Amino acid sequence: MDAIQKSLLEQVAGLHEVPEGAYNIRANGQKAGRNTTANIDIVTKTDKDGIDIIIKPGTRNESVHIPVVLSMSGLKDMVYNDFFIGEDSDVTIIAGCGIHNCGEQASEHSGIHTFHVGKNARVRYVERHYAEGDGMGENIMNPTTVVEIEEGGCMEMETTQIKGVDSTIRATTAKLGPRSTLIIKEKVMTHGKQLAKSDFTVDLNGEGCHTNVISRSVARGQSKQIFVARINGNAACYGHSECDAIIMDDGVVSAIPEVTANCLDAQLVHEAAIGKIAGEQLTKLMTLGLTEKEAEEQIVNGFLK
Repeated sequence: MDAIQKSLLEQVAGLHEVPEGAYNIRANGQKAGRNTTANIDIVTKTDKDGIDIIIKPGTRNESVHIPVVLSMSGLKDMVYNDFFIGEDSDVTIIAGCGIHNCGEQASEHSGIHTFHVGKNARVRYVERHYAEGDGMGENIMNPTTVVEIEEGGCMEMETTQIKGVDSTIRATTAKLGPRSTLIIKEKVMTHGKQLAKSDFTVDLNGEGCHTNVISRSVARGQSKQIFVARINGNAACYGHSECDAIIMDDGVVSAIPEVTANCLDAQLVHEAAIGKIAGEQLTKLMTLGLTEKEAEEQIVNGFLK
């Protein structure tokens, strides 16, 4: 891998060198490195572009890194990755995509990640998106995540759009079994004329299951963000969605929460708050010697931390 690709890996996966444990690194649409362990296998699909990540039951304290980097302008990359997380396992999966585009053509990565979380299994999934380059071509990322959680299973998703992504549609659908849990935390920053849409649909099908969908975002420049959260309570369950957003300059944020109770014992809550940075916050920081711009950056960084 060249220096640009290594820099992208550092941004999206925190990798300064080859990681320990299982990993699959994809660069410009091709496999750039892979390692498996006794408990985690990674198999190339034969019917389409992508991989199967198979985690044995009872696997604990192991991680999987599956980052993607693009450094060729005009490349359109599409992958299908399936994760099979065995019963009673407890693992961390680090994903993400980085694009370096110095050309005039659009570069695009789309991925469909499907998670099969076994009974009483726990998985922490971290996904970061980042783009850079001084070309005129757009940087486009459209990830799709499909989640199925069996009885007692738990999945925590942390998704972050760092910077430089011109257009993204992130679609997530989930089906939860009895006493299972899904926690989603997303952080989004847009600027210029960028567009970011997050679309979540969670079906709470099992008795005692619950979900918490939380979005924090900042829209700067003339960028636009759309947050859609649908929670369907189909059993005795608990569901909560929350959108907190800061608008700056001419930014636009739309929050569209939708909760549907199909069971008498479903408890569903949604919250949304959108507004500009409070003047008293700026004033307080400026009295400490910061310029207005420095004060804004401090507030934004703290909000998205």
